[in-house]
Amino acid sequence: MKRLDIIGKPRRRVDGRAKATGQVRYADDLSMPRMLFTKLLRSPHPHAVVESIDATRAAQHPGVHLVLTGQDFPIPFGIMPVSVDEYPLARERVRYVGDPVAAAVAVDEQTAVQALDLIEVRYKILPPIASPEQGLQQPEPRIHDYCEQGNIHRNQSYEFGKVDEALAKADLVVEDLFFYEGNTHLPMEQQATLAFIDADGKLQISSSTQNPHYLHRQLARALQVPEHQIRVIATPNGGGFGGKCDPGGHEFVVAKAALVLGRPVKIGLTREEVFYVHRGRHPVLMKMKTGVTKEGKLSGMHLQTLLDGGGYGSHGPASTFYTGVLTPVTYHYPRFKFEACRVFTNKPACGPKRGHGTPQPRFGQEVQLDKIAVKLGMDPAELRLKNVTKANALTASWLKIGSNGLADCIKKVTEMSGWKQRRGKLGRGRGLGLACSTYMCGAGVAIYWNKMPHSGVQILLDRSGSVIVYCGATEIGQGSDDVLAAIVAETLGVDIGTVRVVTGDTGIAPVDLGSYSSRVTIMMGNAAVQAAERLRTQIAAVVSETLGARPDRIVFSQGRVFAVDHSGPGMTFVEAVHAAEAELGTLSAVGSYAPPKPPGKYKGAGVGPSPAYSFSACVVETEVDERTGWIHVPKIWIAHDIGRAINPTLAKGQVIGGVYMGLGEALMEEQSFRRLPEKLSGALVHRAPSMLDYKSLTSLDMPEVEVALIEDPDPYCPYGAKEVGQGPLLPVMPAVANAIFDAVGVRVDEIPITPDRVLKALQAQDKRVGPTSFPKVPYPAPTFVLPPWEGGDGSETRRDAKTAVV
Repeated sequence: MKRLDIIGKPRRRVDGRAKATGQVRYADDLSMPRMLFTKLLRSPHPHAVVESIDATRAAQHPGVHLVLTGQDFPIPFGIMPVSVDEYPLARERVRYVGDPVAAAVAVDEQTAVQALDLIEVRYKILPPIASPEQGLQQPEPRIHDYCEQGNIHRNQSYEFGKVDEALAKADLVVEDLFFYEGNTHLPMEQQATLAFIDADGKLQISSSTQNPHYLHRQLARALQVPEHQIRVIATPNGGGFGGKCDPGGHEFVVAKAALVLGRPVKIGLTREEVFYVHRGRHPVLMKMKTGVTKEGKLSGMHLQTLLDGGGYGSHGPASTFYTGVLTPVTYHYPRFKFEACRVFTNKPACGPKRGHGTPQPRFGQEVQLDKIAVKLGMDPAELRLKNVTKANALTASWLKIGSNGLADCIKKVTEMSGWKQRRGKLGRGRGLGLACSTYMCGAGVAIYWNKMPHSGVQILLDRSGSVIVYCGATEIGQGSDDVLAAIVAETLGVDIGTVRVVTGDTGIAPVDLGSYSSRVTIMMGNAAVQAAERLRTQIAAVVSETLGARPDRIVFSQGRVFAVDHSGPGMTFVEAVHAAEAELGTLSAVGSYAPPKPPGKYKGAGVGPSPAYSFSACVVETEVDERTGWIHVPKIWIAHDIGRAINPTLAKGQVIGGVYMGLGEALMEEQSFRRLPEKLSGALVHRAPSMLDYKSLTSLDMPEVEVALIEDPDPYCPYGAKEVGQGPLLPVMPAVANAIFDAVGVRVDEIPITPDRVLKALQAQDKRVGPTSFPKVPYPAPTFVLPPWEGGDGSETRRDAKTAVV
């Protein structure tokens, strides 16, 4: 594909259309070019070789300016360096129904759609892989040639202490199987992208992305454009929840079209296309084997997971780790082993949905704890309190916990719900269920390995008293812009209304890695505190003589600057800025933040560490109709260890939003697939790629939610504030399952918990419904690491090494 040589040069206007791929007619018209629109042609087959594409008729269609195919994109992309396996348009093979193969750029969307009908694609059909179990049994044909083994994408095993010994010595060993169906993000706003060449000759992309920095890097890589000649602006998002973390093929397509045509090019995905892009929750099959003493102390766990990854890598390597690595953070397991395998299938790629990889094992872990409590004759809340991890402790897997308010969360939520007085006493059909969770406050390691900061903030003070803050962080509706303004205002002692934030723009703001893993408050916030404190130090050094106090005794508060003992009149913040600018010149400062080095030294120890962890506890009340299986949830109580709430209103809104999403996953949401009849094609297709068929809660289904914010400031977080965006979702699903058991005495060991499954469990002899078998997975020999209390130093060691029990 020939590209206009306009990058880095003053904008050259072009008008005309490409008669066929790479053919452009130039014009000297300098008026603003009219915006063009793009639509994508998608594969109707789940697995096939693309033998040929003939776009001649489409390119000649009136109003069409350009047709692009996979041959115009020779370089792949991928969010993670170990899984660079996607092309903006499929080149040689399609891997799911909906995989894009061609794009038409035209004067309007209708014309572009007409052009798609004129593109002729010849496919050679390949057998599709419909499930991880099938992928294990059928290593050929491979969905990707770089697979570790057959269609296995990632396969790993870690053991922290001799788990078999711990289980052998336990008074009670409980083994369970669980299944968590995949589901999608369902943000209000679909993905959309606009690309054009700006007045400076740079390629500018305005897109609904959560991670403009990573998109920026991948655009430069795939399009072979220098990074400094690209500017990505993350537009305000109508929700993301992880679905807009990955670079999307549509973003590369419109960027390429803008380079070729020199005109603004836009694409907006339909809701059906968002289902195809997906990157949502992995379907996960789990096997859990846990040992416990008769007193209720956990002695060890062996966790096995099998993930359905879909057709591409996405965040899959991290997702695979997350199905196991955070399990020992909530409760103390003296020994812990987890094995995880991700298999490619011919479905849309799974990726990072809110809670990324952790809701699935959290569901199994919390339901199993409820079963253990029943077997031991213990209160489930008391069992959890016996085993919660401690503040400033290391887990068996060498994760460092900071502040820990889980015990307080459990006590608070049981008090609010009347747990001790009401559990098991509400009468047949009504019940209470409890579950807990933990989540990270940002990943401790960047997606691509480097030693640079994870977030940067620049602050400029104007002599008018206004404060302008620049940061690459992305506002996706979670309130990060408000948090940034509040932290800067608090540190400088000014009203939040004087602070203006400029975020999500790679062209003018310092790098922030993006809105994912609940990292923004802590990482952006710490960088903002550092920048604001540096400005405060500059100003204090100048005004200290006037105020008759040492610089470290100067206070910034409520728009004034004064000595800590209030001696002297003090001055306004604006007056202090004037004085400092007169002596120092324009006032500006930068701050940055990088997480501390993780304590684990073994290969793979970089996945899971976080500067801090949040904790949650949740009680759900259910009403179950045994005739229909219908489940009604009248009320939910939830307590969240937030460290400190910078904005309590926003924080409670995030908690309730997490509860809403979790309840939807618990009761109805599922991204499932079906086979078309052989007489049609036998293709593996999405069962419900629309909001008419994909079931999600409405406002009428939402119960009353009572929220308690547990404040125990974490010393490693800005003003002690921890995450609140993802953690509160995690305990909702298992709490619903446990409440159903309390109501009607059945166990539903799979998600979603639908009325038909409740009825099936009621009719079952063992009063349970869920998976009954776990396939033979060729997990590798485990990486063996001694826990901290057995003399380990965080490094891999031989399994037969002598242990020094501490």
